[in-house]
Amino acid sequence: MKPRSLMFTLFGDYVQYYGGEIWIGSLIKLMGEFGISESSVRGATLRMVQQELFQVRKMGLNSYYRLTDKGKRRIEDGVKKVYTITPHKWDGYWRILTYSMPEEKRELRNQVRKELVWTGFGMISNSTWVSPNPLERQTLEMIKTYQLEAYTMLFSASTVMSHSDSEVVKRGWDFEAIANEYVPFIQKYREKFADLQARIWDNSLTDRDCFIERTELVHEYRKFLFLDPLFPSELLPGDWTGNTARELFRSVHQIVSVGAVRYFESVIEQAPGHEVVGDREHAINPFVEM
Repeated sequence: MKPRSLMFTLFGDYVQYYGGEIWIGSLIKLMGEFGISESSVRGATLRMVQQELFQVRKMGLNSYYRLTDKGKRRIEDGVKKVYTITPHKWDGYWRILTYSMPEEKRELRNQVRKELVWTGFGMISNSTWVSPNPLERQTLEMIKTYQLEAYTMLFSASTVMSHSDSEVVKRGWDFEAIANEYVPFIQKYREKFADLQARIWDNSLTDRDCFIERTELVHEYRKFLFLDPLFPSELLPGDWTGNTARELFRSVHQIVSVGAVRYFESVIEQAPGHEVVGDREHAINPFVEM
């Protein structure tokens, strides 16, 4: 696991439910469970501060970290995608983003492309991106964040005159390739699910084990957010492999969640005078219906 990516997983899966702030010592202990050294944790938090994703609060010799508004947006979007139980119903509209940027802004253009893929857009022609998902808020925030008002146009349309909806999907996304990416995850966690059930029966599954298993599960599943646009059910292929992976993800998650949260609560230390009562219920079960 890369430190930055693991930090996003920890904040999205645990820290946000306990005041949104964590002492660097607690973070070092939690990340140490995955073989990440103290120096790597400290270096990663410094870079996150420099990138305006973290803000730090000093109390004596201790440092406490929380997400900035920019970091919260990334976390909130990611958590919503990870913990959506079922595909949403399509409202019939395509969101269409076009842009034209001068060559001297090539790095910015590349960053925008990464953001669009993360958000769930697909490129159907040069500098034209589309999505059937209701992404207006996220897209307008991205335009504002990167000051793209002079270079972009965002539209919505209910009808594509020249192509069918299925042809638009085929042009923007390779669902066969995405389905193939899910296969190793499904194979691994089917076996893992059976193993975890057996360990529960013989009482050999500790809270620390649960924390490691849940964090690794979420960390691996998060990778699909960069591949799967999470389409409404009307536009998905029949017997969509992503649905199988989502159901398996939820089943494994439910087995380990209680123990994982208990372990996190045993490690986290909050700033004196800033102790909060954690939202244990949502930390254990963050799934939402769409």
